[in-house]
Amino acid sequence: MTQSQIVLASTSVFRRELLARLGLPFVMTNPGVDETALHGETPEATALRLSESKARAVVAQYPGALIIGSDQVACLDAQVFGKPDNHENAVKQLQAMRGRRVNFFTGLCLLNAKTGKAHLRGVPTLVTFRNLSDDEIENYLRKEQPYNCAGSAKTEGLGIAVIAKIEGDDPNALIGLPLIALCDLLKKENFSVI
Repeated sequence: MTQSQIVLASTSVFRRELLARLGLPFVMTNPGVDETALHGETPEATALRLSESKARAVVAQYPGALIIGSDQVACLDAQVFGKPDNHENAVKQLQAMRGRRVNFFTGLCLLNAKTGKAHLRGVPTLVTFRNLSDDEIENYLRKEQPYNCAGSAKTEGLGIAVIAKIEGDDPNALIGLPLIALCDLLKKENFSVI
């Protein structure tokens, strides 16, 4: 039996590196999805909707594939922290999160393009940030420049120094692609990882 082609509907180098850990051949493509939250949508619902939207956006290009979409939203109380895009926004995010516990909620979708069936999974990761001084925030941002990461911290780099504690079921979820959940979803599609 031949296995379906795997497609990662993302341009994230972090997600590419994570998926490569499974040793499966895959292709990447840009889903070109607007990542704006809908009015009144919870952060969790946003992440799940966007993960499915990203997968569905590339079905026409890969009609026989298993397509992976993923999205992450960082939230603290009712405030959502997306990608800061610049230094000033990153400073504001880290100041708001210092000493606090933030939910980095990762939405995952595995879409069977042949059948149209989408498997969705939400994976929360609770991150407690150190109570950083303004100087520590500035020093971190000058060194790491994590402007393309939700919550302004890259745990696979120096960002681990701004974090006091991580709680979650999948260490990969915080980086952007929950591999444990992905293996479960691939199994549901009779796709063998090992």
